[in-house]
Amino acid sequence: MRNYQKELDKVLEGMEPGKRLLLHSCCAPCSSYVLEYLSRYFVITVLYYNPNISPEEEYRKREEEERRFIGEFEERTAGTGRYPISFRRGPYEPEAFRRMARGLERVPEGGERCFRCYEQRLRKAAQAAADGGYDYFCTTLSISPLKNAHKLMEIGERLAEEYGVSYLPSDFKKRNGYKRSVELSGEYGLYRQNYCGCVFSREETMQKLLYREAGTR
Repeated sequence: MRNYQKELDKVLEGMEPGKRLLLHSCCAPCSSYVLEYLSRYFVITVLYYNPNISPEEEYRKREEEERRFIGEFEERTAGTGRYPISFRRGPYEPEAFRRMARGLERVPEGGERCFRCYEQRLRKAAQAAADGGYDYFCTTLSISPLKNAHKLMEIGERLAEEYGVSYLPSDFKKRNGYKRSVELSGEYGLYRQNYCGCVFSREETMQKLLYREAGTR
């Protein structure tokens, strides 16, 4: 079994600081620890591209929280030697997600539909990284205990070959990364959503909440 954190350590140890990283982000809480960690090594552009998020108000809310966090983080860490972080907004394309998910509506969370969603977002990141001449690309998604880091690496490395940009090995939940993201969310007062983002995960979360409520009556 590969240890992606150790692989990342090796990359960082042998790398000249200041390389450019295109970092796909799903939301501010997930990006918080990743930006705190990687801004010591990379000039980072955060790409917010998440056609899976529904409804649109939720998408906009998460986008604004991402922008706010980056701005406040930059202010608080100014003069500490960290590299700059910029924000790049991808297009909101819910119809692209619906096309991708067609026929997979009944697949449970964490299955094939999610894997295709990973690829849809990572492909946009890989393309943006290639077009922009970045040294690396990766995603914040692996910080979640509910996301499959092995599958993310598999997809990322395949797209790296296709687009000619290195995929940064990562499993950001390691070394208490997820725990730190929760702490940072508290420090910055970040909005932490209770579902992944798509209509399917929202429905599943609502069903679980209703089940729990029924069990307490």
